Amino acid sequence: MKKKSVINNTPVCQNRMQAISDTMSILSGKWKFHIIGTLIEGSKLGFMDLLREIDGIGTKMLSKELQDLEMNHLVNRKVMDTKPITVQYSITEYGATLAPVINEIASWGIEYRKFIFESDEEH
Repeated sequence: MKKKSVINNTPVCQNRMQAISDTMSILSGKWKFHIIGTLIEGSKLGFMDLLREIDGIGTKMLSKELQDLEMNHLVNRKVMDTKPITVQYSITEYGATLAPVINEIASWGIEYRKFIFESDEEH
């Protein structure tokens, strides 16, 4: 006998699942939270500053992720009238609304790491 899957198919649930899907689509990948978190903490940073701050990211990936974040109105890109031309990145007002989400993810990660290490010590 097949088990019936229990899925809440209400409009509220559908809206919530669509919202989660949209969010994950915009913020997916290994680097977007790192970039957003760095810009929230660092205010205005140049490309090379971001490259130095985000351990392990390459120039092509940083460039691509910044373009995605700019397209989604989470990051501002400002070309400075300097020689040589420099570009400054900053978090948008809407991008800054992700600060509590990033803080919660960090807190969860810290607690999860403790849980795993304590769990490993017990076995």
